[in-house]
Amino acid sequence: MKNNEGNITLGVIIGNRDFFPDKLVGECRADLTKAFEKAGVTPIMLNETDTKLGGVETFIEAQKCAALFRKHADTIAGVLVVLPNFGDEKGIAETLKLSGLNVPVLIQAYPDDLNKMDVVNRRDAWCGKISVCNNLYQFGIKYSLTTKHVVHPLDESFHQDLLNFKAVCRVVKGMRTVRIGAVGARPGGFNTVRYSEKILQRNGISVVTTDLSAILGNANKLTKDDGIVKERLEKIKAYSSTGRTPDDRLIQIAKLDAVLHEFMQENALDATAIQCWTSLQQNYGCNVCTSMSMMSENMLPSACEVDVTGTLTMYAMQLASSSPSALVDWNNNYSDDENKCVLFHCGNWAKSFLPDIEISTAPIIGTSVGEENTYGALAGRTPAMPLTYGRISTDDSKGIIKAYIGEGMLTDDPLNTFGTRAVAKINDLQGLMQFVCRNGFEHHVVMNASKTSAILRESFENYMGWEVSVFN
Repeated sequence: MKNNEGNITLGVIIGNRDFFPDKLVGECRADLTKAFEKAGVTPIMLNETDTKLGGVETFIEAQKCAALFRKHADTIAGVLVVLPNFGDEKGIAETLKLSGLNVPVLIQAYPDDLNKMDVVNRRDAWCGKISVCNNLYQFGIKYSLTTKHVVHPLDESFHQDLLNFKAVCRVVKGMRTVRIGAVGARPGGFNTVRYSEKILQRNGISVVTTDLSAILGNANKLTKDDGIVKERLEKIKAYSSTGRTPDDRLIQIAKLDAVLHEFMQENALDATAIQCWTSLQQNYGCNVCTSMSMMSENMLPSACEVDVTGTLTMYAMQLASSSPSALVDWNNNYSDDENKCVLFHCGNWAKSFLPDIEISTAPIIGTSVGEENTYGALAGRTPAMPLTYGRISTDDSKGIIKAYIGEGMLTDDPLNTFGTRAVAKINDLQGLMQFVCRNGFEHHVVMNASKTSAILRESFENYMGWEVSVFN
């Protein structure tokens, strides 16, 4: 994963132990400065005069470090524990406990040099890391591990660990505070997208509801001469080719887009799930897909059929990868290839997935409401790219949130159909479909052009406490 997601602030604890050489702590600070600059990390850490070289060993030093963390609690997204030597396990655990932070924690430990195993140079951080983890486990503090048990801060493996940890911090922080707008009632024919708002709220996920009639009523009050409509119309035309879409339908789409934009701003929403099938077409005369695509492309994911947990999944994958997500149907087999399938939707995918994007109609829904009432659906084919797929779902009978995630590839295999579409290649796809069906997951799944399943698993399973199944 590339470091293209901006800086993140981490609290840093440098462990120390009195019978190991203190100079290792000072050397560590220099290494960390280089590692943080490369990875885009802003550290909050004791300076060299606050404690002995800025390390944490005693309870008094733990109190000092915890006070510093509390002062910056609003900006600290995670904590990095660094062990240049064995470290004091209690001092680290006490710091985290006293800080009151409830954020991801990454444990790093330095390797020893076989040529420097004498008393004045040896580290023993291999052993110290085990002791630190044991204490955090006893304290009930969740933590993450580096790929290698011990690793130098300037090693490329640790750089990747740090980038992945940044992503975990983004996912956890985002999921604990996300606000989702549910626009309209769930379509009657879509029991599959039912969810528990109460279970979501227990996990920090807020759902703000509004009636679809309120949105459509406000849209109908606007005219083509209103400034906001002209502004949104220009954005739509700049976003996509309009194809054969009539001008009056483009204005209709722009009016709806303006009202949705205002609803999101007024309620400080991070994502939306919008009623579509078939009320919008019957009562307003267009599809909302173009607006949903624009929102998703601008990192404000939007899902149809009021699929709240679908758009929650889109948001999580977006946080993990720093790129847009799309809600898709597990839709068709791909000839007789048991490890390939067709992903499809009427036309709401983010522009990032559709190099040949065009505003069009939705022929399937058009068979029942009239195709002339479905302008606004997008058409486009997704080319070959990496794939992370998955789904978050509330299991109401068990009172839990569960998820499955996995990785595969999107391919350039021929596909002669309409709408927004892609071909996916996934190892043991038949086994995955058995799992989806046996465990009551929805026909909607989310795709993201990344390889981030490990980040999502760590975030969901370790820090959110959800039940996660992984297919890679």
